[in-house]
Amino acid sequence: MALFQTIKTPTVTYEQPLGLFINNEFVKGIEGKTFTTVNPHDENTIASVHEGTAADVDVAVKAARQAFNGPWSKVTPTERGRLLTKLADLLERDIDILAAIEALDNGKAVSMAKIDVTNSAGCIRYYGGWADKIYGQTIDTDSQNFTYTRHEPVGVCGQIIPWNFPLMMWAWKIGPAIATGNTVVMKTAEQTPLSALFAAKLVKEAGFPPGVINIISGFGNTAGAAVSAHMDIDKVAFTGSTLVGRTIMQAAAKSNLKKVTLELGGKSPNIVFPDANLDDAIGWVNFGIYFNHGQCCCAGSRILVHESIYDQFLSRFKQRAEQNIVGDPFHPQTFQGPQVSQRQFERIMEYISTGKNDGATVVTGGARHGDQGYYIQPTIFSDVNENMKIVKEEIFGPVCTVQKFKDEDDVIRIANNSNYGLAAAVHTTNLNTALRVSNAIKAGTVWVNNYNMLHYQVPFGGVKESGLGRELGSYALENYTQIKAVRVYLGNVPF
Repeated sequence: MALFQTIKTPTVTYEQPLGLFINNEFVKGIEGKTFTTVNPHDENTIASVHEGTAADVDVAVKAARQAFNGPWSKVTPTERGRLLTKLADLLERDIDILAAIEALDNGKAVSMAKIDVTNSAGCIRYYGGWADKIYGQTIDTDSQNFTYTRHEPVGVCGQIIPWNFPLMMWAWKIGPAIATGNTVVMKTAEQTPLSALFAAKLVKEAGFPPGVINIISGFGNTAGAAVSAHMDIDKVAFTGSTLVGRTIMQAAAKSNLKKVTLELGGKSPNIVFPDANLDDAIGWVNFGIYFNHGQCCCAGSRILVHESIYDQFLSRFKQRAEQNIVGDPFHPQTFQGPQVSQRQFERIMEYISTGKNDGATVVTGGARHGDQGYYIQPTIFSDVNENMKIVKEEIFGPVCTVQKFKDEDDVIRIANNSNYGLAAAVHTTNLNTALRVSNAIKAGTVWVNNYNMLHYQVPFGGVKESGLGRELGSYALENYTQIKAVRVYLGNVPF
């Protein structure tokens, strides 16, 4: 099978890499396996890519280790920053191609995909700026010792990314790892391998030495498991479901006790107080759940509305949701594209069926959209209680529930009544209310009068079953360094 394929999209025609990216070259998998990636808009095959297995992961790890111990260790922090900045420039140069790949492979609206590419380039450039600013401390313990600390790279980092934001997760993981001097073996999601492979071309063009960044297309139970358990990987970072996160943490502990960061699921509350600007709040609530087809770990899927404005809110939110344009990702007006795969489509439809059977009321949606592709209508459930499955479990689709609350204490209790703690939002014009409730909610991120406003300078991650550690901002650098203390004795021998 070929290592490259010409692919035509409605906006661009480009050359798509199909091989595994190891040591700066695209290569076939050792076992000769391939798998197909499917266009969720029309359910047709886009391409077949080479499948990486445990044997390929091992080859990639050896390449990463050789680079880490050799050429990469001699690259100065300033040069690391220059390489990242160059990579960011190339991502921006190829924005039309990368956005088309995301729309084709993931199904997200191409207008949204362009924002993803821009943010990915911004993230890489941001960490390029950090590369020469990693430093420790001098500690004045006494006159007889000179003591200092060094923040050293962890080593070879295994990274496993999800399918909902393929390129952004690629950037979120690679940026801080490379800025701090590590090397990377990344396993992409089997549903969306294409943008990461194209970006790998840009890694080589930017001038990164061989072995520094390696990309494996493969499945979680083979390639992903091999990354988690590999004895020569020093750290693993994973974004995905809580169930898989537990498995990865166990594998890391049972192998070489590698360092672990996990960004996992969520069931985030989006709270609307009676003094909120209702037009603005409805716009943000709509964006909070239906952005990226609801396939967002921090989606505001539990909408909590004060009882005094509940009926008015529900009526207007229904109207707003029904205005969302669902359809072909390449249509310039599309807001919501298809779900990523048939499996994900079926999973979401099962949740909708469960909600109906449990007695919740479908305010709007609740069915397939159209007769082709993995499209689901924007769906709102009302008349729910806190014990319903659709209220407690992460659906990861364009489905939300709307509940009443009585007062501030009541809404804080409801918001925190979850195993998850990834994100939340508060809509109010009262600053005191905003701060009190934001501080009381157990979540890694709280937005006030907005939603889903992620930024690469701002840390992101969860508490409880939503994960360990933080992505983005300066905080992400802590995941990729280890601290060494050095004490130099300056006095005479004391004994």
